[in-house]
Parts: sequence; C-alpha cells; structure tokens
Amino acid sequence: MASGDDIRADRLKKLELLKLAGMGPYPAHTDKDADITEFLADFDARLDAGTKSTLAGRVMSKRGQGGIVFIDLFDGTEKAQIVFQKEEIDEALFQLFSDTVDVGDFIEVTGVAYKTQRGHNSLKASVWKMLAKSLLPIPDQWFGLKDEEAILRQRYLDILLDEEVRAMFARRTRFWQAAREFLLARSFMEVETPILETTPGGADARPFSTHHNALDIDLHLRISLELWLKRLLVAGYPKVFEIGRIFRNEGQSREHLQDYTQLETYEAYSDMRKGMQFTQDLYRHIVNEVYGKYTFSISDHTVDFAEEWPLIDFGEALEKAYGVNPITCSEKEAIQAARDAKVELGDSPNKARAIDNLWKQLRKKIAGPAFLIGVPVYLEPLAKRSEANSDVVERFQVILAGSEMGKGFSELNDPQDQRARFEDQQKMRDAGDDEAQRLDEDYVKAMEYGMPPAFGFGVSERLFSFLENRPAHEAQLFPLLRPKND
Repeated sequence: MASGDDIRADRLKKLELLKLAGMGPYPAHTDKDADITEFLADFDARLDAGTKSTLAGRVMSKRGQGGIVFIDLFDGTEKAQIVFQKEEIDEALFQLFSDTVDVGDFIEVTGVAYKTQRGHNSLKASVWKMLAKSLLPIPDQWFGLKDEEAILRQRYLDILLDEEVRAMFARRTRFWQAAREFLLARSFMEVETPILETTPGGADARPFSTHHNALDIDLHLRISLELWLKRLLVAGYPKVFEIGRIFRNEGQSREHLQDYTQLETYEAYSDMRKGMQFTQDLYRHIVNEVYGKYTFSISDHTVDFAEEWPLIDFGEALEKAYGVNPITCSEKEAIQAARDAKVELGDSPNKARAIDNLWKQLRKKIAGPAFLIGVPVYLEPLAKRSEANSDVVERFQVILAGSEMGKGFSELNDPQDQRARFEDQQKMRDAGDDEAQRLDEDYVKAMEYGMPPAFGFGVSERLFSFLENRPAHEAQLFPLLRPKND
C-alpha cells in the first residue's frame, strides 16, 4: 500500500500534467449553473429537453476503466452520478481526465441528463475542467477509525464522510434559528455586547484573562452575557436577547466546555412565574421545529417535553436526600453532609460549595423536564429574593436528564441588595473561592439609575448536545484540542 507521502508525490505529478495540458488546477471561475439537488429535482424535464447542465463538486468515488468511467460528484447538497464515455468527449480531454482526476478533487462537468441502462439518473459528460486538485487522499477507512481525537482533529473529513455528523450540524444551525425565530416573533430585540471585559461577571466561573496592549490594561473574556444585557433594561429596551460565545477557564467533561454558545433573554415587567411558561414554550418550539417530536432518550433517561413540568423544591429535596437543610444548617454541617455523601469539595470548602455540590449529585437521578425552585440567596447573587421567604430567590433551573439545562429568575433590581451580595461574593473570592463573583461597581451604578422589574433566562448549547445525546465537544464543529506534537 502506498504511503501518504507517495500518494502526495503522485498527485503533484498529476498537477503538473494539468498545467502542461493548459488546464489550471485552481481556477477562480466556474460556470456551474445548478446545484445537484436542483439537477436531480428537475431531472425528467432536463432529460426530455436535452438541455445542457453544468455541475460542480468533489469527486467522492471513481470506477470503471477503458472507454467509460463513472464518478459520484458531491456539491454539499447532494450526490450525482457522472458518466464519462470516450466517444462523447474530446479524446485528449478524456485521457487527461483518466490520467489526472482522483477521488477528492473538485471538478466542473457539463453535459446532459442521462438515464443509465439500470435506470440511474445521471449526467453524461461532454466537457470537464479541474477546479481544485487535491494532494491528500480522502481516507477510505475513515468509518473504522476508533481514535476519537483523530476524528475531531480532522473534523472536516468527519463531516464530509459521515452523513449523520453533517446532518447534526445542520440541525445545530436550525436549533439556534428556531430559538431566534421564537424570540423575534415576540418582539425581542437581538443585540451584541462586549466579549472583552474589565470585570467579568454574571456567573460563578473562572475567566480567561489577557492584556490589551493599546490601553495597557488587563482584560477578561466574558463568562456571561447577563450584566451587559441588564444594562440595556436600564437603557429602556423592554425585551433584549443575545446568542453569543462565552468563555470559562474550567475543566472539561461530557457536559462542560471552555468556550461555547449561550442564549440569554431579558424581559422587563415579567417575572419568574411568567418565565416558566415562556421557557416551556421556547423548548417545545425548538424541539418540534428541529426534530419534529417531543420525546427523547438522553443517557439513561426518557424525556417528554410535552408533559407538564413539575416543581422541585431545592431545600426539601436536599433535606430528604441528605438530612441537611440548606437554609438553616451551619457551614460545618453542610461540609460534613457533603463529605458523608462523598462529594468533592476542593481545597477551600465552604457552605455554598458544599450545598451546591450535594445538589449536583442529587440531580443526576432526575429525568425531567422539571423546574428547580427555592434556591438559597447565597447561591444566587443576581436574583430577586422571594417575597414569601427572603432566604431564597425567585429563580428556577430547568432540570433535564440529570443536569441543569437553563436558568431563569426574577432579576434583582435593588442596587443596595445587589451591592451587599456582590460584597459577600467578594469575601468568598478573598477566602480562596476563585469562582465567586467580583464586585462590579459600574453595574451597581447603572442599577442605581433604576432598572425595571424583569425576567431573565439563559441556556447554552448544552441543550443541543443533550437532544443529540452526544458529549458537548462532539456537538461542536471544531472543539478545542491540545496541539499535537508530530
């Protein structure tokens, strides 16, 4: 079997043959006049009329010899069989095709619709030209490749050769389109907010940091869209949303990535209760538009979005499972309960991390979809306190297949309360919790000018990966990988 270097050398010789024959191997112009889907859809009319069509695409297979050669041509929309018959093409052009065209090359072909003896709708070629000569072969053993990292490093081949992967990324595009359509139909305004921040906020996460040379200041990649969008509520926009990239310098897992796409929406004069129906409607719209169904198998769970979504009280669930009340327990009791449950606490344990990690262990058993409510204030510095119980916030999380799959709350708009909670978070940072939030003076100042009561909601592309029942990195086009040392 020829090595990759030998194949490349052979193809370089073919490239020189093209040049010697006066055919440029990488022309800028093509006379393509139809997509292959269009050609096949209008095949009978084209066959009856005998009109010429010019198609362009990548050669996916080449078979036959002597006076007749068949290829499959793929243009990203569909595949078509192209028939090259020696008596139908200039002899020198046919020979050049035989001598220089390989699987993987991009070519242009002009001919007429033609039905083979076996009844296969095809194009009979009369003229062809090279559009891009490939120097490396498409692997013919790709589907047997077990090295997941190798597949992800050459994702372009994965997409090219695996129809299901290609279809998945078409669904990913439709996923975000469906979310956008849902919001635009409800008069939300789409915006773009800064990616570089002086103070990262809006989430409990460690940021990526960099230095701005022109301004000579340290900056951070945003970990959330939240605080900028809520400034726009102060500015007077009643409904805003953004679909944008966020960045968190944390660990990787089946569910977590360091850079990913997030949707966040904010609606003035709404609240958590109204937001629950909004969220149900959004999710049901997305799954119906993208998949045409409401029931999914995700990991070990069966999830039906059409069912009513039950409420799960955070405190009641933890006390029942672990015997600890997250509101009244001491820090020592919370940490001990976490240790008894064999929950990882890290180097700087505190009550908030212990309770949060206990919940993360408990939620794995919940199929959902369900709404988690009754979360303590100390776990959510940006949500409004409940009027019925000031120790908890008006926040819900969507629980789906054992994970959190979206979060919404009645937004905190009391600047004094906001400052106090930021200061509590800052104390946690100073004590070693580098995921606690920073005090954002500018945001508090904006809030002091007055922010209306509002409902905010966010969900990331993790929802898409769950609907696909794939790890998060497999549902990204080009997931980040450590550079390979050859």
